[in-house]
Formats: sequence, structure tokens, C-alpha cells
Amino acid sequence: MKVAFLGTGLMGLPMAQRLLAAEDIQLVAYNRTPEKLAPLQAAGAEIVTHPRHAIRAAECVILMLTNASAIYNVLLSDTAWQTLEGSTIIQMGTITPTESQEIRDAVVAGGGEYLEAPVLGSISEAKAGKLSVMVGAEPEQYQRHLKLLQNFGTEPLLIGPVGSAAALKLALNQLIASLTSSFALSLAFVQRQGVDVDVFMQILRDSPLYAPTFDKKLQRMLDGNYADPNFPTKHLLKDTELFISEAKSQSLDLSSIKGVRQILQTAVKMSFADDDYSSLFSVIKEWGEAIGD
Repeated sequence: MKVAFLGTGLMGLPMAQRLLAAEDIQLVAYNRTPEKLAPLQAAGAEIVTHPRHAIRAAECVILMLTNASAIYNVLLSDTAWQTLEGSTIIQMGTITPTESQEIRDAVVAGGGEYLEAPVLGSISEAKAGKLSVMVGAEPEQYQRHLKLLQNFGTEPLLIGPVGSAAALKLALNQLIASLTSSFALSLAFVQRQGVDVDVFMQILRDSPLYAPTFDKKLQRMLDGNYADPNFPTKHLLKDTELFISEAKSQSLDLSSIKGVRQILQTAVKMSFADDDYSSLFSVIKEWGEAIGD
């Protein structure tokens, strides 16, 4: 089977490498920044300079692009869209349910089929093939592409039709933003109050309040070291904004997540855009001092 992989960024690269290592898959890859394709090319992947070449060459096209705008530019431009007939498109990035459904309609109009399969997890889990894969598709599509999706996670889960998996991914990323900001605020508070951080963490770990992500981000926050991110601040801000835009029509009170969005926006302004999203800890400590709140 020949698979095209479009988008080889922080998560896309290890995911594409998983396919390249599979015995029954030939990989053709495209990225808007060609330099990011070097590791795949060195490992034997076919590299193309235009997405239409990848689409034409492959039976299945996987998208791991930044946002819906990138998908439209790469997949649904006039030249690329004309090559979609007979192709299967699997969208694995984070976009809104509405955007996913609109892209599906465009793909189907071009003669292709579409399913969504966003993932939850870090770079290390992508390398190990242990991502949580959420699938929005018809049951028959899910079964037909299950073996391919198992390269990324052992148990891809069918959530429902297109849009349902995209919605679930946004709900989970809202939790990432909210949990991390809440933990950062409590951590900053106990520090200011002179409470030993080790004691704080001991009590927290033994309580129902604990989430493993707290320990994953603790040392970064204490050290102020946000380099080499698994998930950059700018991407969490993007996903938070997507959640808010999609949730507006659901009659939900969005006050809390809007506050988190403001923190993330400030982090980007403080030059943390490409750093790990745990950088919001610095915003909570330093920005709060600056405005006197």
C-alpha cells in the first residue's frame, strides 16, 4: 500500500516514520517546509515538491497539518483538488467539527472519501505507536482503515460520524489548557506562601485531584525551561481558540477557558510561542506582578 503523508512537523514526522518502518507500506511525503523532510528522505521515503504529486501517487493520503487553512491550501487548491478522485483522505490534525465536515464535503465533491482520526499524545508516544486515535467515520470506513491507523495507536476508537472525533479532540485539548493553567496557579500560590513544593506534590499525588500531566510539567515550571516542546504554546492557543469558536453555539459558559486563552495569548506575546505550553506558568507569575492583580 502506498500512503502519502502531508505535514511532517513535530508530531507528523514521528508518525510518518512509523509508516516508513511498516513492512507493507510505501511512503511518499510532502511538507510546506521542505527541510523537515530530510530525515524521511534519508530513511527511504519518496519526497515530492507539490501535494498533487503525493495525492496522485498514493491510495491513501494522511493529513497532519497545522489548521484548516493549511488543509485548504495543500489539499483543496485547484490543482490538488482535481487529483482527489478515488483517493482516501484521513485528516489527523486538530480542527473544529464544522471545519472537518466542510472539508469532507469538498473531498467527496472531488470524488474522494474522507474520514477524521485526530490523535492525543506526545512525541514520545507518536514514536512508540501509542497515541490515542479517535476516528470519525462510517463503520465500514473504520474497519477498512483500522490496520493502517494501528500504526499510530494499538486501539483506534470509532467515536461516530465525521465531526464527532474532532469535537472530542477539542474537548480533550481544552482540558490540557485548563488543567495546566490551574496547576500552574496553585504551584505559584504555594511558592508565594512559603509552602514546600515537595509537600504540595506529595499531598496532590495522593489525592483524587492528581493528574499525571502535573508531574510532566512540574520541573519545566520550576526551572523555567520550556525548550524542546512536545506541544508549543502557539498550538495550544490555536486549539483553545478553536474550542471557543465551536462552543459558542452550545449555550455553555466559556468564562473559564476565555481566561486561559488570555494567559496563552500573553505567553505568545512574551516570546513563548514556540516553547512548551508549560510556559504559561511564567505568565501567571510575572504577568500577574506586572499588572498588580
